Amino acid sequence: MTAPSTPKPARKKPKTATPAKPVVPRKEASLHPRNRHQGRYDFPALIKTTPELAQFVIINPYGKESIDFASPDAVRVFNRALLKAFYGIQHWDIPADYLCPPVPGRADYVHFLADLLASVNEGKIPRGSVVKVLDIGMGANCVYPLIGYMDYRWNFLGSEVDPTAVAAAKAIVQSNGLNKVIQLRQQNNPKHILLGLLEPGERFDLTMCNPPFHTSMDEATKGSERKWRALGKADPKRKLPVLNFGGQSAELWCEGGEARFVTQLIAESAHFQHKVLWFSTLVSKASNLPAIQTALKKAGVLESQVVEMSQGQKQSRFVAWTFQTKNEQQMWRQRWVHKA
Repeated sequence: MTAPSTPKPARKKPKTATPAKPVVPRKEASLHPRNRHQGRYDFPALIKTTPELAQFVIINPYGKESIDFASPDAVRVFNRALLKAFYGIQHWDIPADYLCPPVPGRADYVHFLADLLASVNEGKIPRGSVVKVLDIGMGANCVYPLIGYMDYRWNFLGSEVDPTAVAAAKAIVQSNGLNKVIQLRQQNNPKHILLGLLEPGERFDLTMCNPPFHTSMDEATKGSERKWRALGKADPKRKLPVLNFGGQSAELWCEGGEARFVTQLIAESAHFQHKVLWFSTLVSKASNLPAIQTALKKAGVLESQVVEMSQGQKQSRFVAWTFQTKNEQQMWRQRWVHKA
């Protein structure tokens, strides 16, 4: 994993609109051009902001400074250092065994969504509190709202079914003084995603989601074992964590796996056609795309996109869809113009 040689300080109040052309991910593994995490990490600079990181720094087989990504503690402290150095997040922590996602890849999703909004706003990214984003299944880490607010000043609502995750995210939000821009809401019915969650009159410009992608805990464990082998970590003498980057059951797996979760999300989204401009979700398995496309057609979606992303050797993508006609999309953007 790579990032800039010198961390950029947290940005001050952004301009109301920034020109942005649609960006197509390059075949050579690369992050979005606006992603702050370009190049190699400057570990001395990161350690200066987060001294506890020093104990986790190692020299990798290529003779470069890195951390042991097989250590949950190392990954958690590394994320804390990245969020502090690059986004000005002073306080960040999650409970043991909760999902600790790689920050650069999460930032890419946010930036490509910004391009999506720009595509219906004459190439300009709408910024500030006028833009409302729903993060479905925010998790204990609260990473998407933190990045989205610090880079674009968007306001967020994070939903979550796990009360422990809600409490952890709330602690992060409160300790950083972000209560007015990041709100949290528990989905009390775990069988539903959007139904019963939104309040009358609420409108969102975007929804985003990192869905559980395994069908069972056993599948999740086997998936992590494959990752360790790929990373060259399969050392029989060494006890490795069961799950890569941690994660609770609701974060990693659900009945039917990713395909079922996303198709249910699409079906439920049809009930909120005029409350959301663009729905979106990550899709980890390209093999799930045909079923997802079928679900989009069945739901009556008018427009959809599959946006490919790449970070290092990892390929990922998200699917975005809308029930709004082109004219309705243009009418929607007046919210940004009038309130900016």
